[in-house]
Amino acid sequence: MLRTRGHTPAREAAVAAFSRLGEHGLVWYAIALAGARLDPARAPAYRHALRATALAFAANQAIKLALRRPRPVLEGLPPLTGTMSARSYPSAHAATSFAAARALPLPGIHLMAAAMALSRPWLGVHYPSDMLAGAALGTAVAELSR
Repeated sequence: MLRTRGHTPAREAAVAAFSRLGEHGLVWYAIALAGARLDPARAPAYRHALRATALAFAANQAIKLALRRPRPVLEGLPPLTGTMSARSYPSAHAATSFAAARALPLPGIHLMAAAMALSRPWLGVHYPSDMLAGAALGTAVAELSR
């Protein structure tokens, strides 16, 4: 349903551009580095976000290598963005996003994380369950890495 609802060329381009910010967790590293520099009082929380994001990405890649779930193939609906591998489960975008959101001391950051995670099935490169598993993994990693 996400791959077929609310699609226009302009929305697809915007969501694909937004989703690219999440590759390898890069947007989260940038936010955490900027926060640590601009808000020294909360620098430990920003450093935790950096660590949690990196650990979530590493854990995600290990799980993908072990499980090797292929990405969705939807008849007549090609993916709207490229991916770094053919493996789908769990979503690294969701894992890094929810790890960072759990650790970052910023209002509204969970909405950005949810939008990043939802962008992946909307673009046709993940199943919804990949997104949910990634979100759970990222949240767990952030909590366990405190």
